[in-house]
Parts: sequence; structure tokens; C-alpha cells
Amino acid sequence: MKVLKDLLFGVNIESVMGTTSTKVSSIAYDSRKVTADSLFVAIKGGVTDGHAYLNQAIQQGATAILVEQMPDAPNDKVTWICTQNSREALAIVASHFYGNPSKDLKLIGVTGTNGKTTITTLLYDLFKKSGYPSGLISTVVIKYDGLTQPATHTTPDPLVINAHLKAMVERGVSYCFMEVSSHGIDQERTQGLVFAGGVFTNLTHDHLDYHPSFAAYRDVKKRFFDALPKTAFVLTNADDKNGAYMVQNTKAKKYTYAQRNYADYRVQILESQFSGMLLKINQQEVWSRLVGGFNASNILAVFAVAECLDLDALATLSYLSELKNVRGRFETYSTPNQATIVVDYAHTPDALENVLETINQIRTNNEQLITVVGCGGDRDKDKRPLMGKIAAQKSTKVIFTSDNPRSEDPLQIITEMEAGVSPEDYKKTMSIADREAAIKAACVALEPQDVLLIAGKGHETYQEIQGKRTHFDDLEVVQRILKKMNT
Repeated sequence: MKVLKDLLFGVNIESVMGTTSTKVSSIAYDSRKVTADSLFVAIKGGVTDGHAYLNQAIQQGATAILVEQMPDAPNDKVTWICTQNSREALAIVASHFYGNPSKDLKLIGVTGTNGKTTITTLLYDLFKKSGYPSGLISTVVIKYDGLTQPATHTTPDPLVINAHLKAMVERGVSYCFMEVSSHGIDQERTQGLVFAGGVFTNLTHDHLDYHPSFAAYRDVKKRFFDALPKTAFVLTNADDKNGAYMVQNTKAKKYTYAQRNYADYRVQILESQFSGMLLKINQQEVWSRLVGGFNASNILAVFAVAECLDLDALATLSYLSELKNVRGRFETYSTPNQATIVVDYAHTPDALENVLETINQIRTNNEQLITVVGCGGDRDKDKRPLMGKIAAQKSTKVIFTSDNPRSEDPLQIITEMEAGVSPEDYKKTMSIADREAAIKAACVALEPQDVLLIAGKGHETYQEIQGKRTHFDDLEVVQRILKKMNT
């Protein structure tokens, strides 16, 4: 049990009705999860407004309610707290309720359009190999001390974050690496957390179904770095035109990393093949099992963070050479006839272009590069023609298919992708809405030494069509198809 007034420390309070000495047993922003002596936080969401469920929360046992708008006739049996921003307040009270656990470990946040999952996962693996108990909060999974829990959001809600951070501290975790999404920043999910460091990867076209403009998307990301304390460090990508802008107002100690520009940390690709690449990081050579210029940047960021956290540089390079690809990120598979299949999460124009350019740099151009790709429904529509254009330009053949169409018509999504294809590239393309059928058609077309890229879903193990989720794993599907073809 916590005392309400202790939870409210740091919350921007406009008014209070009732006693703040009441005891709080739990916090909830979903009225269905309210129990006896709960603090209920009413949040105005995109679909529902928590202020519509105040009576239900009281009936279920809430003794304190935090709102942005007081009801006309507030129940005098509970304590009411009014604030301008209940999302921010939720994050602050959640942190206090769990004992501010982010202060008791080193929390590193990674944000940007692409690379977040790879960098956080590699950092988690690296620090574990280095002997430090570590935690991971990523798009794919939450992991620490033997616990592995599938993630539902890139950046979870404040109650989930702080509950896991508290459990990490109790289990002796020293470092936690966390993806910080633009949605998470905009919805105040990271308020109240104390970060020891932050990383900016890059900024490209994404989430413009949520953010009103690219500038708004950029500025939301910047808020994360603006909030870092002077005791923290910040690492920014000097190859990205937004890199300097992100950290111009931060109080944290600044470092830069880059492949093409001058920076504190630099990387050069010396050799590249599907099995890995030879890199030079700050004049030291290291072999990596990962592939591609984008992964060279990711690996460099991991090295730089490790050095900022005082790990030995030579030991870090040694461990880096042992790290494996992250699930669904340029995950390769060889067929019996020596063709190569690449499964990648690339679902933005920039990510798709990076993956295709990486493949084209490795292959000899005597083979085909076949790409299977789709775009998600109920998401940013502006990127669809861009992805169609890039896929057709940089592939020998392209099959447009479904990703997660959600409530949209898959054929309409495909039509919008096709709209970006130039007339000279159109003959390379075909459309098969059924994703498994599209992958099968690509496999049938594969000749020895060819490359097949299956893009867009990566680690995802489901497909969402008209509100229904069914199991669908690109790598499982392609392996099953190839097994049938070779028996």
C-alpha cells in the first residue's frame, strides 16, 4: 500500500477534493481492472474516454480518481485530483508506486525509425556476455533473469514498464535496454523514468497515420532527448540529417557515430557477404555475423554505448563478433539448390531500400533478386507507392501481396503500392493477395544462387485480416513450402 500524496509528488495538480492521505493498493487506467483501494486514472484515448467510466471505477472500489475534467457532481466518498495531463500523471504515479526503479539500474533508451530492435537486443546480448545481469524491453520481447515475455507494444504503458523495472531491480539487473517509440513519447509513457543514456538511430518516413506531419514526428522524438538529465549520455547518428537537431537542446553529454561523416565513433565495411561482414571500428577490425550498411551502423552504436558505459573496448569487439542476428532482421536461410532467402521486418521505404541495396551489393547480378512485399492496412498510406517504387526499381521481380491488411481491402492496398511503380519497371511486377501463395510463387521461380527477400513482417507470427488474427510466420511458411517442393 502506498500513500496517495507520495504518489502525486511531481504531478502538475490543478485541484484536489478530499484527503491525499488515503492508502492506494493499485493503479489502473482501465476501469475493468480497478480493485479495492485503487487509484483510477481517467485518460482521454483515441477510441474511449476514461472519464466515461468514473462511476464504474468507484463501484469496483476506487478510493482516489485522477482526472483532467471534474464531474458535475463528484462523489464525496473518494478523493479527486484534477490535472491538465492525465497521461503524464499516470507515468509519474506509476514510477512512484513501484519505488522509482529506473533510478536503481542504468536504463538506456533507443529511439529512431529503424534499428531500435536490433540495437537494444544486441546490447542486451552483449552485456549478458560481458557478465552483467541485463534487461530488454523491445518491440519483440521483454527479457530478464530467465523471464521471456512477448511484447504487445514497442514501448509498453507506464504501469507495465515500472512493474518490470522493479522486478529487474529485485533480481539484480544492472542494465536495461529499452526501445522508445514516438507513440510512447507522445503518450507520455516514459515520463518519470530516469535514463542513463539515449540513442538516436535515424528518422525516415513512418507513422504519418498517427503524427500530423514529418516535422511533428521528428519533434516528438526530440522530446526524449530534451528530457535527458545532465548525468546521462546521448549518442546520435551523424549520418542522419536529423542527428544534430535531435540533441541540440539536450543537457546530456553528447557523442556521435557514423559511417560517412566525421564522428566520435566511426565504422567502415571492409568485406561483405551473406554470412557476415568484416568491419573496422575506430581502427580495430571485427567480424560480424550481421549484414548490411544499416547493421554496420547498428553495431557501431552498440560498441559506442558499451564504451560510454565503461566496458572494455577490446572485450566488447570480441563479444560483438559472437552476436547473432535479431529474429526477423535480415534473417537468412539457404535452400537445397543454394538460393538464399532473406526474411526482414523492413516495412518503411528507407528500411526496404537499405535491405535491397545490401543484397544487391553482395550478389553478382547474374542471379535474380525476387522480392515479396506488402503494406499494412489502417496505417500510413503515403508510404505505399514509395515502397512499390523502391521494390520494383531494386529487384529483378516483385510480388506485391498482403501484409496485415487489418480492416482494409488487400487488393486496394496493393493497387496503391503499384501506383508508385514506373512504367519501365511495371513488367517486373505481379500481384498475389494471399501471402502464402505469393511466397510459394516466389519459391517456384527461384533458380540456383538466386535471392528471395520476404519483407514487411519479420519477427511477427500472425496476420491480421478484418479484425481476426491467425498464425502466420514468414520463415515457417517458406521452409514448409521448400520442404514440400523437395520431397
